[in-house]
Amino acid sequence: MQDRNLPKLVTVFGGSGFVGRHVVRALARRGYRIRVATRRPDLAFHLQPLGNVGQIAPVQANLRYRDSVDAAVAGADHVVNCVGILHETGRNTFDAVQDFGARAVAEAARAAGAGLTQISAIGANPDAASDYARTKGRAEQSVLDIVPSAIILRPSVIFGPEDDFFNRFAEMARLSPVLPLIGGGHTRFQPVYVGDVAEMVARSVEGRLKPGTIYELGGPEAMTFRQCLKEMLSVIRRDRLLVPLPWGLASLIGTVAGFVPFITPPITADQVENLKVDNVVSEEAMAEGRTLEAEGIRPTAIDAVLPSYLVRYRPQGQYTDSGKGA
Repeated sequence: MQDRNLPKLVTVFGGSGFVGRHVVRALARRGYRIRVATRRPDLAFHLQPLGNVGQIAPVQANLRYRDSVDAAVAGADHVVNCVGILHETGRNTFDAVQDFGARAVAEAARAAGAGLTQISAIGANPDAASDYARTKGRAEQSVLDIVPSAIILRPSVIFGPEDDFFNRFAEMARLSPVLPLIGGGHTRFQPVYVGDVAEMVARSVEGRLKPGTIYELGGPEAMTFRQCLKEMLSVIRRDRLLVPLPWGLASLIGTVAGFVPFITPPITADQVENLKVDNVVSEEAMAEGRTLEAEGIRPTAIDAVLPSYLVRYRPQGQYTDSGKGA
């Protein structure tokens, strides 16, 4: 039997990833004991400084193997599922990781009598054309069917030191004189800071959010794809030509890139499909109080954070002056 004098135990799936490590930090600061469920515990030692000795314990788990999921959840008071993929590799398909995996976590949480927080994404829809959005939507349905009290968080594009959005295009800008405006660059995003997402997760664990509710998380400003790239270029002090890339050509490039082995494709056909839909907080979520602001969290603006981690992409790094670079 668990000693009730000990802090509550939270299992965080994907806790060693971009969003997960910020969730672990937020929970550790609140005194929770944290079990980080990851495929490679030997690569999760960077989490140890986020808590006290023995507070954070990495364990092996793979969402495709149910026994490992059950073992990672056993004895936990709350479970957080941060696992998500942007493109498929080998057996780690959208269906296996984001649909089957989410159901496995929900069933394990129900069996353990634990609370559940599922990180999804704005645009999640079981009928979406994009496999990413479709499996996220199916996962939401399954999670709420299995654990009706579960809390689902749908963030827009998440930015922060290890993000896969601004870092990706900043690296492209460092190497290339042009950047593609996929579909003309008109898709709208509402970039949300990873620390704000982690704060919402921590509040869900504390029981401060409404059970069985889907929250939509966005930053203070809705921006087009073009505006996001221009903001990034301003921060890294580089002038680059922004070239519109038609949907069809972008999809073709993504399809071809997906067949190149041993590299992470710069864009996939499924990501192109997903970009056809705006990625902003819905009017319904705002009207019903299912947002960061409704929970008293003031969203962090991108210009307050981007310079802190994109500085390395400037022509002379931190030594680049305030003027434009090459």
